[in-house]
Parts: sequence; structure tokens; C-alpha cells
Amino acid sequence: MPDLTQLPHRLDPSRHTCRAIIETPKGRRSKFDYDPHSGLFELGGLLPEGMTFPLDFGFVPSTLGEDGDPLDVLVLSEESTFTGCLLEVRLIGVIEAEQSEEGQTGRNDRMLAVSSASHLYREVSHMKQLPSMTVEHLSQFFVNYNALKGKAFRVLGVQGPERATELVKAGSGALKKKDEDRAAGS
Repeated sequence: MPDLTQLPHRLDPSRHTCRAIIETPKGRRSKFDYDPHSGLFELGGLLPEGMTFPLDFGFVPSTLGEDGDPLDVLVLSEESTFTGCLLEVRLIGVIEAEQSEEGQTGRNDRMLAVSSASHLYREVSHMKQLPSMTVEHLSQFFVNYNALKGKAFRVLGVQGPERATELVKAGSGALKKKDEDRAAGS
């Protein structure tokens, strides 16, 4: 089975589109994590009663974030997808954040995108077009979610699609550098 983290992201900077792979569908209490070694999605945890993922949650393949994982993405659509779904998305912004655990603090931004197949969000191209409460609710979800895991999550700011596109480019470059360093060391 191919490693889904290595699939091409197919970033189109002019349209702010790329691919995403969903780990945890909207409305689920179960948090799924992709394991590139087995090619399977494992149950990574269960949210408490009454708490569910507010949007489809996944990653942009062929990227690497500061936390060592592919870049995170939340996907707006009128329907939730499924674990393992590969879809084209339009980046509309990013919630810039840092996460702390056991004295270590690092960036762990959450990009926000719209499914390219969506009819309801077809005209949305920037986070500022969403109700302000949407971004506040998403931010608060991650504060609470991380607190349950003994981590602190602090929102630093909210940026638009240009910044999200820059993050995908940087994440792609970081993965290429890691792969080159690994190849040089073997």
C-alpha cells in the first residue's frame, strides 16, 4: 500500500488549491491517525461525550510541519467525508498557533480549506468571509482538545489563503530537505 503522506500535494498557488487526506471526519468522537508504516488509520483517541470534530480533519500530503507531521487541514463542506478520503481543496486561510507540552513549544498551525466539490462554500475564498464565530469556535475546539491531552494550544493569529499557500510550499520544502538529509546519511 502506498504511503499516503508521500502522495503529491498538487499545489496550484494561483488558485490556492491542493490535495488533502481526511483522517477524522466531521462529527466523529473518534480521532484517527494515519500510520505511514502500515498504511492504515489507527484509533488515536476518543473525545469525551458531547465533543466531536467540528469539520473534516486531515493533512496535506508531501508536506512536513514543525511538529514532524504533515501539515494539518480542516475542510469545510456540506457533507462529512470518510477516513482516508483524498480530495482537492481550496485553501482559505490558517489559524496560526503554537502548542506546548512538557516545556516544549512549537508551531502547530491549522489550515482551513473548502472542498472543491462543495456547492455551499463555492464562493468562499477567504476566512474573513466566514462568520467570526466559526473561527472562534474552531480555535476553542483546539484549545479544549489539546487541554484534554495535557497540552497547551495558543492561537497567535488568523491569516488568509496566501499564508496557507506559503505554508504548503514551506512544508513541501521541509519534507524534501528531510528526505535529502536522510538519503545523504544512509
